[in-house]
Amino acid sequence: MEQTLVLGKPLVTRRAVAVVLGTALVAAAAQVAIPLPGTPVPLTLQPLAVLIVGGLLGPSLGAASLVLYLALGVAGLPVFTPVGLPGIARLIGPTGGYLLAYPVAASAVGLIASRGAGIPRLALAALVGLVLIHLGGLAQLAILTGNLSQAARFGTLPFLVGDLVKLCFAVLVLSLTIRPVRARL
Repeated sequence: MEQTLVLGKPLVTRRAVAVVLGTALVAAAAQVAIPLPGTPVPLTLQPLAVLIVGGLLGPSLGAASLVLYLALGVAGLPVFTPVGLPGIARLIGPTGGYLLAYPVAASAVGLIASRGAGIPRLALAALVGLVLIHLGGLAQLAILTGNLSQAARFGTLPFLVGDLVKLCFAVLVLSLTIRPVRARL
């Protein structure tokens, strides 16, 4: 029984709260959306939040947090970016591939980060997470446009510099917080 209690809260409760807080972080990050000219995909802070949630919560809880996020968005709650189609229609639109990749990316970041919290390992975890997010987005955009090159122009190239900044920020946040957070989960 002592192993399931830390700071007076049962382990299951702490994990459930962590999943909900991870979902809330991604939902809040989605509200920062900047439409870019020439692409149907807005610039958001969601990928950064996905990297942080996956790294902090680990593969299972990180993925659960993003599945909950998707479920809330599909149900029509305003958790997705304010730009684009509402509810389940968002998953078949130009940003759907990115959204569907979030649980996979969070799980991958969490798995890689769980094998060591040094800067190189966290950078690798964040890079893999961003690549997975972009692959999901690129796949959906390629289906919608019928052209892989055009899909890359719409959904990858405009975001490379911003994603490098997000990667650096995610590594900084995770390097400072991953050990104390994971110790409580």
